[in-house]
This record gives sequence, structure tokens and C-alpha cells, in this order.
Amino acid sequence: MSLQAEELLGRTIGPFTVERLIGQGGFAWVFAGRRTADGAPVALKVLKPRYAGDQPFETRFRNEARVASELRHPNIVRILDIGKTGEVTYFAMDLYSSSLASRLARDGPPAETDLLRIARDVTSALAFAHAGGIIHRDIKVDNILFTSDGTAVIADFGIARAVSGYATATGVNMTIGTPHYVSPEQAQGRPLDGRSDLYALGVTLYKAATGELPFRSNDWFELARMHVEDPPEPPRNRRPDLSKRAERIILKCLAKHPDDRYASAEELLAELEAIAEVGRRTESFGRAAAPLSAEARRGLPPGLSRWVLPVAAVLVVALVALLVVLLGRR
Repeated sequence: MSLQAEELLGRTIGPFTVERLIGQGGFAWVFAGRRTADGAPVALKVLKPRYAGDQPFETRFRNEARVASELRHPNIVRILDIGKTGEVTYFAMDLYSSSLASRLARDGPPAETDLLRIARDVTSALAFAHAGGIIHRDIKVDNILFTSDGTAVIADFGIARAVSGYATATGVNMTIGTPHYVSPEQAQGRPLDGRSDLYALGVTLYKAATGELPFRSNDWFELARMHVEDPPEPPRNRRPDLSKRAERIILKCLAKHPDDRYASAEELLAELEAIAEVGRRTESFGRAAAPLSAEARRGLPPGLSRWVLPVAAVLVVALVALLVVLLGRR
């Protein structure tokens, strides 16, 4: 099967019509499309022919997509449908207009308050998934999307797990995860838990905060060595206005040993929520504090100037008249 992405444009796949190619990864194309029945916009992830024609891989892909479709959380992309039409294996999900990757390319690093809000949204999703025993394995700026109101959501739950399971079952050598974001234990092929996702989140936040990745190389093995051995440069060296608090969070996520990171996404989320609550209280206090009136600044009771000033003026006029009379008698 030698189907090309362009050949799918305008075609109907299941209950959806394919409109345009918006991205691709190692295993699948991503198209923007519409649900034929009502015209609702969707994103369609379609397995590339090489993998759609591999029955064990396709089966794992569809099974993991079904598991991911059961993850109902406001910060996780909703999977709408999973199916196969002829030679095309796909799943449909909500369509989002931008990703963290595209926003960084367009606008550069966000303000720290926005950075921490994104971290909170993503960590909330990870805490929910990890509680159900699901590890993402491929957190990165490309997989963080935004709703119309700016909420961050995670895409591609299940994809890396499908690849990992396939590689283990078949012995096929496949790259699992994205080299610039893999945790040290992932790079070494060791068992993973949710703390591996926290490491990838640390890389993601580092990239979002500074505009640069903590480790860069065109050689996968050198990148793996860096993740395992090299300490990251403190992000404040690259962005001096970043707070020490934000830097500490990023570097703790990037700890080489899982035990030196946050114990869980729940623990990180609690810290991020506490920071947000302090911010809300400060903002609320600023709104509630009305500016001091002129009366208050002079130490007068409220409303006092409405009658004190006119009376004072009358007294001054009377005093001047009295002085004129007295001087005239002399």
C-alpha cells in the first residue's frame, strides 16, 4: 500500500470528510476535517500506510486509542471516534487552533503567570491519567494544545504506549518518545512510572520559559547521554526575569533520578495550585482596596468636608470683616 497524504484530501473517512493536512509524526498524519452529518470541525489522526498495513501495530494503535478515549478530563483532548475505512485506520478528536509549539514560534516565551497556568493545566491532566495507571510517555510542546479560552490540553495519550508495547512484543527497534524530551530512565530503557512524564514536563516548561531546550544535539545517542549525565543550565541564566520559584519547579522536574523529582503529579499540582491561590488572593486584595479619598488622606471622617469647608469659609469672611471694623475705629 503506497497511499500518500495528498490522496486523502477531500475523501470521506468513516463519518468525516478530510480537508487539509495540518501535521504529521513518525507514525501518523494529522488532518483537519469535518463531521459529515453536521459540519463540526475535527482533527483526524490517520496511521501512515507502513503501520496501517502492520496488523499487530494497527491493533495496538486502535486499542490504545480506545483506552485514551475513556480519559474524560478538561485538560485531555477528547477522542470522538475510532475506526477503519478500507485501508485507512484513524481516530477523530476535537480540533484545536494552536499548540504550545506554534505559540512559542509566533510569540516567544509567555509571561510567567501564563507559564505556571499551562503547567497547572498539564499537571492536572497527568495526575488524572496517572491515577488510572496511564503514562503519556511523550509530553512535549507539540502535544500541548489550547482551547478557545486558553486552557491547555494534552494530546496523543496512548500513542507512545502503543509503540512501546509493539516494540516489546515484536522486538522491532523503534524510537519511543521524542529524543529531546525523554527522561533518563526512558533513554536507558528502564521501567517507567509517572515521574518520567514529569521529567518531560520539565523539558517542556524549560523550552516554554526560555525558548530553548535544555539539551541540544543532532545525535540521538549524545542526547540520551546528556539526559542521563549532564546537568541542565539554570533557566534563569537564559531568562533572568524568571522567578527563583519557577526555576526551582523546572529544575526539580528535571532531576536525573526519579526520587529527586516530585513524588507524583499530585504533589506538583498541589504546589502549583498553592502558587495560583496566592496570586488570586493578591489580585483580589488589590481590587478590594479602594483609593483613599481626600478626606481620609487629611484624617477627616467620611462626609465631613461637605459641611466643614463651607462653615470655615463663612468664619474666615466674618473674621476679615471684624478686623476691618476694628481697624476703622482706630
